[in-house]
Amino acid sequence: MEISPVAGALGAEIYGIDISKKLSNAETKILQENFLKYKVLFFRDQCLSAKKFVSFASLFGEPTIYPFIKGLDDTPEVIEIIKTKNDKKNFGGSWHSDTSYMECPAMATLLYAKEVPEFGGDTLFANTSLAYENLSENFKELLHNLVGVNSSEKGYTGGRAAGMSKLSKMNKTFDSNALSYETEHPIIRTHPETGQKSLYLNLSHTSHFKEMTAPESRPLINYLCKHMIRPEFTCRFRWSEGSLAIWDNRTTLHHAINDYPTQRRHMLRITLAGDRPR
Repeated sequence: MEISPVAGALGAEIYGIDISKKLSNAETKILQENFLKYKVLFFRDQCLSAKKFVSFASLFGEPTIYPFIKGLDDTPEVIEIIKTKNDKKNFGGSWHSDTSYMECPAMATLLYAKEVPEFGGDTLFANTSLAYENLSENFKELLHNLVGVNSSEKGYTGGRAAGMSKLSKMNKTFDSNALSYETEHPIIRTHPETGQKSLYLNLSHTSHFKEMTAPESRPLINYLCKHMIRPEFTCRFRWSEGSLAIWDNRTTLHHAINDYPTQRRHMLRITLAGDRPR
């Protein structure tokens, strides 16, 4: 197994391993340790069925059901994310941390590429722990007691169902009976395994600070969200068929770039159960 960092901020590609096969305890430990170290791991040229995808995901945590999109019949933990040639919008096309609107947000997300466009469709990742470390001590103290209010409806004009209706495949698999979620999380989050502190907010889901109005909150939210995605805190991954990425939602943001009009993209996704941010 070879581990090759992709950027100074975060991310590493893993070579010389077939994750469709049962891994040894030593191999699993190496992957788990480097997942915490690099925050996002990338694998190429893998051949996974949906069930083997779930099996690999289980090495890092507990695969869970995504509340808004119906999973595959035999593996309900796996959802399809398809952008057709006719879709103008894409899924995940803004900087965010997955399901941060839930009481216990997803610990990690895995994405596996079944079909990719000829060009475009890269994903950007940002290290929110590094972003926190680069704030002044006085500013960190200012943020210490701030709590963000996060909503699953933020960013969806007319609600999430209306937003999903603009994506042909998502509209067919969207669960219109799914609940809306709103929850409160600290703006500075401590990682339960590494102890690192990270900024924990995003423009996609964080609507305002607790006990403040949205207009009062917006300037600081905008500043922090812009700070977190400074180039020196990021890495970029170009997908190819058979590529897989796993990222730590507790200490990263990600953004799926929508720059491949009239091309098709087909991905499989799993989220892993997490704990309540503290």
